[in-house]
Amino acid sequence: MARRCRPVVNAVHTWRSHCDPLDRLTPFGWRGGLIVILGLTLLSFLLCGYFIVYWRNADMDFMVVYNALALNDGGKRAFFDHPADLTILSVEAWFRLLHQLRLLEAWTLSAIPPASNGPSFDAAMTSAVRAARVAALLTATGLLFLFAALARRIGGDLRVATCGVFAFAFSGGFQMHLRILRSEMIAAGFCIAALMLLIVAARRATIYRPLLVGLAAWLCVLGLQNKVQAILLIAAIPVLVIPFGNSASVSVGFWRSGSGATLAATATAALGICAALLAWPLAAAGLDPVAASAAGLKPLLLGRFGTYQIGLAGWFVGWTIAFAAIWRVSLLETVATMCALVIGASLATLTLYIQYDVTALVVVFNPIEKMLMYVDAPDASTSVQGAAGLILTGVLGVLKRYTFVLFTSPRPTVFLTWLIFPGIILAWRQCKHQVAVQAAFMMLAAIAIDAIGVRRGLKLEYFVFTDPLIILAGMVLLNELADMRVSRWTFPIGAALIGLHVGISQAEPLKMALKRSGPESICEWRPTYMPELSLPWCALR
Repeated sequence: MARRCRPVVNAVHTWRSHCDPLDRLTPFGWRGGLIVILGLTLLSFLLCGYFIVYWRNADMDFMVVYNALALNDGGKRAFFDHPADLTILSVEAWFRLLHQLRLLEAWTLSAIPPASNGPSFDAAMTSAVRAARVAALLTATGLLFLFAALARRIGGDLRVATCGVFAFAFSGGFQMHLRILRSEMIAAGFCIAALMLLIVAARRATIYRPLLVGLAAWLCVLGLQNKVQAILLIAAIPVLVIPFGNSASVSVGFWRSGSGATLAATATAALGICAALLAWPLAAAGLDPVAASAAGLKPLLLGRFGTYQIGLAGWFVGWTIAFAAIWRVSLLETVATMCALVIGASLATLTLYIQYDVTALVVVFNPIEKMLMYVDAPDASTSVQGAAGLILTGVLGVLKRYTFVLFTSPRPTVFLTWLIFPGIILAWRQCKHQVAVQAAFMMLAAIAIDAIGVRRGLKLEYFVFTDPLIILAGMVLLNELADMRVSRWTFPIGAALIGLHVGISQAEPLKMALKRSGPESICEWRPTYMPELSLPWCALR
């Protein structure tokens, strides 16, 4: 005998509207809430970011600033692992704009005084680094508003969307990237935006859906070019989108019949071929075995570069076909969608011509090989058994961190997991199976990506890749579980989570602001990352 689902108690009628816990948790409404979130974020940036001594967050502030200064001087960028293209180019353009407005004199490498003139050097570098930190603030703020716009489309309840935006703004990773020039912010922000855009596209079919898919592919490849670790999140995206389909996902009439659909699919295919041909020279240069070996990379599979990249392409095509089969997407729209993927990815790849560098190409087209250079057990990762052992220990490490008790961290989103896991079970028991699967897939992806990140210590900077997945899982559940939203425990738990997010998210910035160590450690990597910039404290050693 099949188990009957537990009936859902409609508790909404037991609460008057003015007692709704979500109303009390979001007293400023949608727009007011965004203003408050932005104001608190700006205050945190000023207190524990902008005014901190210029060399405190040298990794990666100095590296990005140096490359921006060198490019504005007409030189070439120095070696950068990530390769952080968009971060460096955005700071370069920001410096140029500030100089044109006569707000920044130290905008080129030649404008920085020599290290022998300590006070002048400090003043110039302080102005450059502070200007760059403002660029980091503007970047993070822009991505926050992008997250908010898409959260509003995903969440049916604006109060739930407001809570999600708050959780994202005061997640540990976002708060850290708010004040440091690291490459993860743009990479994760673009990939999460792509995921949210695809969720919107999956839920309701439109004539422009292939265009949205192409835009998502463009964002993902741009994100990958900024930080190769984004490949893990990118690979998870097609799996995460599948459960968000529904009866409204069926292709609209335009794509089901008519010469217009045939013409659109044919034109998209032609554009896809042209875009791929334009991007192919970059791909060939990035996969060149001589260049890859010169960059210190070792092939991951079969002793050849480019092997698993073909598998990744098949992975995306396979899940696109799976979505089409499950949710009744027409053949013509499916063809147009796959071609749009190629167009978006190729157009993003062409941006590598802006600052053409063979080493950067190698890193972008061989992301897994590059990541393996920095794992804590590189020899174990070369065998199947060793890799499985690393993944298992990584998962256990993530679960320990999610308890917070066994492994503390400056990551307030771990407390959301304490509610999300029971929420998934509750949704399943209430026969809301699709919602449970959506949240479960998000959490599984977060755990898997974090498990790989454990091999590099799962630094605070990496949380920005998976915190949004945890937040989206919570939003999905909160939107659908009406009885949970009006429970008498909702307000105290929600208020506690707000306090934890604000408090814990400021722990690391406050720690950096009060840190007493000196800048001498910068001297170790200065010759590699800043070869033409001498530092006063290094010259004295």
